[in-house]
Amino acid sequence: MTTKTKLAQTLGAGRMALTAECFPPRGYDPQAGKRLAACFPSAIDAVVVADNAEEVRSSALACAALLVGEKLQPVLSMVTRDRNRIALQSDVLGASALGIESILCLTGEHQSLQLNRQAAGAYDIDSIQLSQAIQRLGREGVDFSGQKLDAPPELQLGAAAHPYLRPMELNILRLKKKVLAGAQFFLTQAVFDLAGFAEWMQAVQAAGIDKQVPIIASVLPLRSVAQARTLQAKKAYGPVGEDVIARLAKATDAAQEGIAICVENAKALKALAGVRGIHILCGGAEETAQQIIRDAGLAQ
Repeated sequence: MTTKTKLAQTLGAGRMALTAECFPPRGYDPQAGKRLAACFPSAIDAVVVADNAEEVRSSALACAALLVGEKLQPVLSMVTRDRNRIALQSDVLGASALGIESILCLTGEHQSLQLNRQAAGAYDIDSIQLSQAIQRLGREGVDFSGQKLDAPPELQLGAAAHPYLRPMELNILRLKKKVLAGAQFFLTQAVFDLAGFAEWMQAVQAAGIDKQVPIIASVLPLRSVAQARTLQAKKAYGPVGEDVIARLAKATDAAQEGIAICVENAKALKALAGVRGIHILCGGAEETAQQIIRDAGLAQ
């Protein structure tokens, strides 16, 4: 599948891609699209709309449609935790009809971790199976149950990469499965341990995966020591070192120090062989994106 999205064109031309994340509003907010769009400069290739990442929010599909109306190109995150294959297919087709051309396929953290302990998870299919099903929509023109479609959508598929999952052999095997399932770009988890990420990139390059699918490395502006400690406990999702926590603790403004650390990491990752782009995980603080882009020289 090929698309005409700005992200696809940037990656296809061999240029460094620039993407950023946004969270949909917590409640009813018809002006959300305008406010979110104002946070991102024209240099950005795509805005990844999170799907109930840390708390229950407004529909990611609705938010992505609002961004289309503001002339931004969204990547719609779709988490399989919350919907079965019927609902997922319906949302994919609806998204395409609304002008959304990119889907990021995710399984999602278990809902009991922080989202809603009372909720029942669907987990009908996982992110790899979702990618496979969407790939068939475009390539074969059949839906998730094998029925022919009248007008197959043309979609760009993204997948998550977890640089710190070990053993490395299983990590690389999972990436290969995502490539076969149709992934056309990878967004990594937040990178703080640069040495560990470089080790993973070497394994990715040795397997030739970076030649098949572009790797876009993610950075996250930490806002507090508490947030850093929470991430530190999730070692598979971008471990935060004690040196980073010490810097946040000593700073008079922890949020600004978090941005400074984010900028440093973005510069280092941009220079690392095999990295094809930088993704800013705003974590709901979309207003930080422009400063990070400016200070890290990502718009150049």
